[in-house]
Amino acid sequence: MASSDELLSYAIRLEIAMSDVIAPTKTVTFTVTKVPNREAEKKTLRRLMRMQPHIQRGLRKLAKQRARKDNRPHQRAGKIWVSRVKTTKLTNVEAGESFTLNITPQIMDDIRSVEQFLEAKSA
Repeated sequence: MASSDELLSYAIRLEIAMSDVIAPTKTVTFTVTKVPNREAEKKTLRRLMRMQPHIQRGLRKLAKQRARKDNRPHQRAGKIWVSRVKTTKLTNVEAGESFTLNITPQIMDDIRSVEQFLEAKSA
């Protein structure tokens, strides 16, 4: 079992190493090294992966398709209701998955919260 001093020094070294690569206004490629166990951390990674432009384009196209074809209007109590279809997940949180982001100050906290599961390289 590692002592608290060893863990603290490891955390400081990791933060210094990551801060060289991750800075606002940089473009960084992240690779998932390990899948998190907690659902909240998986959700954060999925949200970061969805920020890629080609993923956002796909989500917009799927949203338009759902609005046109998939959502079914039906009558209920004399009113028109719409049965909405669940959204499609275009990203998977798996070890080895890579994604590229333009870092902004707004997403720095999200990246720091899951940086133990990511490997960062300048793009």
